[in-house]
Amino acid sequence: MARRAAAGRSLPLLIASVRPEQWTKNLIVFAGLMFGGRLLEGAAILEAAEAFAIFCALSSAVYLYNDISDRDADRSHPLKRMRPIAAGELRVRTAAIAAVILGAGALVFAWRISPVFAALAGGYLALLLLYSAALKHVVIIDVLTIAGGFVLRAVAGAVAVQVPIGPWLPVCTTLLALFLVLSKRRHELLLLGEGATDHRPILQEYSPYLLDQMIAVVTASTVIAYSIFATSPDTAERLGTPRLGLTIPFVLYGIFRYLYLVHQKRGGGAPTTTLVTDGPLLACVALWAAAVGLCLYSPLGH
Repeated sequence: MARRAAAGRSLPLLIASVRPEQWTKNLIVFAGLMFGGRLLEGAAILEAAEAFAIFCALSSAVYLYNDISDRDADRSHPLKRMRPIAAGELRVRTAAIAAVILGAGALVFAWRISPVFAALAGGYLALLLLYSAALKHVVIIDVLTIAGGFVLRAVAGAVAVQVPIGPWLPVCTTLLALFLVLSKRRHELLLLGEGATDHRPILQEYSPYLLDQMIAVVTASTVIAYSIFATSPDTAERLGTPRLGLTIPFVLYGIFRYLYLVHQKRGGGAPTTTLVTDGPLLACVALWAAAVGLCLYSPLGH
């Protein structure tokens, strides 16, 4: 009876620790489905959904590992100290067992999709665990590693639905991920002030000025890369529409809105939270997706 009661108390804490609110980051796996021309195929949608679920499980396993290894540092953070493991509410052993089950189970299901997909999923898990163990302490490499995790998810999503992977998918994914990660670093540096390095030692290698310079570079690069992709004759031929350039204004507004939230509202600490809580930004993303869908899948786009 006592064990059942303990399990009942642990389950909500475990659910909070796997961070389902962060699963929106894995929506990048659907990029291949949309831009590969298979969005209206039921079988492809199911394959992409399975890939999404697998990466949700893998990312949750990584979150649990992070919370276990960073529990002492998290106690000095004004927000992260409330996480169940850092607060001492969830046992480390329980979290570790859940992490192993999620990671191993996800890789088994990944192999059922295809060996290539399983290799990408395994590479993602290994890269993020390596990041947690060592790479997060190496300046610049830390943010590039996180961006690499997004690229692996995007490529894996394309592999899952068996569509060709063009060069622009990893390029645009890398730049957008860097934009979000650098903005998050800037928010942490300003939020934590002098205590920033106690929570995340690598922050001593950054400064608001340096991060602003890096953000400026990736912001311009993201807009340019997407604009070239959207207006390229090769893209028009491959996707069957010359009108993808009409979606560029949504990308511009979305990036400018995010910069506004970062610099004027001191946001950017949690990109997924920012996305779902800021109405104009959420509307922009929805309108961009609708515009891309119209260009690719309706007579208006041809």
